[in-house]
Amino acid sequence: MSSCTSSCGGKSSCGSAQSNAANAHLAQQDIAITKSLGKIRHKILVMSGKGGVGKSTVAVNLALGLAERGWKVGLMDVDLHGPDVCRMLNLTGSLEQLQSANGLVPPLLYNGKVKVVSLEYMMKDRDEAIIWRGPLKIQAIRQFVADMDWGELDYLIVDAPPGTGDEPLSVAQTMPNVQALVVTTPQEVALADVRKSLNFCKTVKMPVVGVVENMSGFVCPHCSQTVDIFGTGGGEKTARDFDLPFLGRVPMDPRVVMGGDSGTPYLSSSADSPAVKAFAAVISAVEQRLPIKADLRLNMAGSSASCGCACGESCAPEKTETCAC
Repeated sequence: MSSCTSSCGGKSSCGSAQSNAANAHLAQQDIAITKSLGKIRHKILVMSGKGGVGKSTVAVNLALGLAERGWKVGLMDVDLHGPDVCRMLNLTGSLEQLQSANGLVPPLLYNGKVKVVSLEYMMKDRDEAIIWRGPLKIQAIRQFVADMDWGELDYLIVDAPPGTGDEPLSVAQTMPNVQALVVTTPQEVALADVRKSLNFCKTVKMPVVGVVENMSGFVCPHCSQTVDIFGTGGGEKTARDFDLPFLGRVPMDPRVVMGGDSGTPYLSSSADSPAVKAFAAVISAVEQRLPIKADLRLNMAGSSASCGCACGESCAPEKTETCAC
């Protein structure tokens, strides 16, 4: 206490200095976030009203499917308490092994095509429990955007935890123009929760790309016929009730589960099955809803630097005080 009084002139001065430093840090981080997002055309938040609906499976395979069609794709896992993306892709790298000359952290790269960021690859022990309150979650998500070297992307897919808590709210507040893709299963208990997610999107003014009905039937591994064990059509009805696009139904397939467990996602393969065909239709629907225009240049025209402000020779991203973005 005495050192604080002598060096800062009292507690109030010390607190003011700390507050100013924190505000300056947030301002610098805001600049980095704006710069990073300026290079990303479409941001898609994959969310659900409840757990167990296959949301991460949808997010992973949406990212891989878009990448297979030639788009530049990133995949961000903001399910901080239960990050599964790295395991589903069998990514084993760690943050300690990665360095970047520009001060940004390179994401992991899956199959040479998809940039992946997850809290899991920043942990020494991937089985360690994450016991965080809201402020830490918010800061982690901001750092995922500001500190990672995403580069230019056509689509950034964000996998959120179920519900309408800190993580989806932080994404909505951190990423302007992010749009939601809502995943549900056909049964009424899931639909009741997904309606809350849709109302959340309405409250925070986040547009909805559409609704996907996952686990819409079960694909028999022997005869490949589909049986509606959970019913079908509930997701489409909910989308119609909310006047939203219905992106399609994806049936359950045991090979999808095996692919996720083994780190080789089945839906991204060329296998001929009802699940693969259904997911291809979902990807096409997303492309149609969020097209990439050939003449779009991400505001990069006229700038040789990796910066989104297009201010040409006057742009100096490494000197934030002279960079317009």
